[in-house]
Amino acid sequence: KSCQTEKISTAEAVVQAHTNQDAGVQTDQSKDAVQDFQQEVQVDYTRLLSFLQRVEAVVIKELNKNWKSHAFDGFEVNWTDQNETVLCLHTLSYPEAQDQKLQVTSVSWNATGSVVACSYGRLDDGDWGSEKSYVCTWNLDRRGLNPQRPDLVVDVPSSVMCLAFHPSQPSLIVGGLFSGEVVVWDTSRIEDPLILRTGMTDDTHTDPVYQVNWLPDVKHRNHFQLLSASTDGKILVWREAQDGCLALAEGFAMVAQQIPRSIQLKKLAWGEAAVGVTSLSFSHFDPRVFIVGVEGGYSLKCSTAVETEALHRTGSSVPLRAPAELAFSPHGGPVYSVSCSPFHRQNLFLSCGTDGHVHLHSMLQAQPLISLQLSKKYLFCVRWSPVRPLVFAAASGEGKCDEKYLCFKGDVQLFDFEKSSQKPAVSIKQTTGESPVYCLEFNIKQTQLLAAGDATGTVKVWQLSSDFTEQGPREMNHLEQLASEVTD
Repeated sequence: KSCQTEKISTAEAVVQAHTNQDAGVQTDQSKDAVQDFQQEVQVDYTRLLSFLQRVEAVVIKELNKNWKSHAFDGFEVNWTDQNETVLCLHTLSYPEAQDQKLQVTSVSWNATGSVVACSYGRLDDGDWGSEKSYVCTWNLDRRGLNPQRPDLVVDVPSSVMCLAFHPSQPSLIVGGLFSGEVVVWDTSRIEDPLILRTGMTDDTHTDPVYQVNWLPDVKHRNHFQLLSASTDGKILVWREAQDGCLALAEGFAMVAQQIPRSIQLKKLAWGEAAVGVTSLSFSHFDPRVFIVGVEGGYSLKCSTAVETEALHRTGSSVPLRAPAELAFSPHGGPVYSVSCSPFHRQNLFLSCGTDGHVHLHSMLQAQPLISLQLSKKYLFCVRWSPVRPLVFAAASGEGKCDEKYLCFKGDVQLFDFEKSSQKPAVSIKQTTGESPVYCLEFNIKQTQLLAAGDATGTVKVWQLSSDFTEQGPREMNHLEQLASEVTD
């Protein structure tokens, strides 16, 4: 026998309402609320018109004041976070030069903005005129950059006091030596980069060369001549000659007796002595006009178009002319650096020197527009920004800080007249001790870069924040206002 349940039967069925209806639930708006709302939106246009007529004059007056106000000059809405710091990208040095206690006397960027060069020598006291020195270059775009191994090292038998890259040919560098010579190197020739030199002739400077420049040749398009300035009082223009020599094309001499001085300035008994040239800067708008800084503390406006011959100059293969046209109010010591503004047609320029002051000058008057005391001791270099009309950088020397004088030993100081006409916007600590910063240069191609060289033999490449590289909307107007402060 077996036991099993009966078969299980199953069935499926669908259950759904035959009709549906939607309904909303909300309290009814009371009649009182409707009346309150209608009362709120009612306007007495007669009284409103009367009010507007009464206050119209006052409102228009305030709007006109706001329209003419400069309270928000330079303000730009920027919803992105800006980099407010100044970063040190590279610390470059040549150990062999540092072992000799050599100092960085000059820095320069090449035409592409990717290569920085520095010259080694000494700017302090000592018998070092015949001491071996170097010119070094680093390509910052090269992979595997070694900051203590330059891409090129040029051995030089005399201290190199200054150098400058060619404005359009990236491999050419001109240098001025302590011996008075001017030389040109081609960095593409690794084995023998020296291609041009003045040699030691009657035309050669008899004192160290402190400034070199490339000058467009007005007679030959796309050609350049070389200019050199020295503390022997001569400013010489060189052209390429045969057999790798530089020949004197024209020249100028700074003789005290031939320097015109404003009646507002103190008359100094200079006599007929030569006036030593320490620095030079050409106008960006008139290629004939240049500013010269001299050992006597003056900045001088000069011109290459002068015809007057300099007094008591013999032994030169070409007649030397007297270029000075105006002397500006002096510093309290030798002027070490001058820099013409690249933005203003009235040729504003900066000067600095051993008195620790920076002067902002217009060529239209002898007295400075602004005088800034940055240090109790030396200022060695000053440069206008190539992209910000109201920004400049200054290299400070030795000295201790206090509250009265804004001195920062071994610092690079960045000024922004948009923010303050008396205090630096940023002070960059270049050296750890009291070693001065001797030279600095903005990078025209990569405008966020600034190179500075110091007495420890180090070149530091700083990356500037956007605050120093982006021009404000009314910045040129502010510069015009500074320039217009010309006294009678």
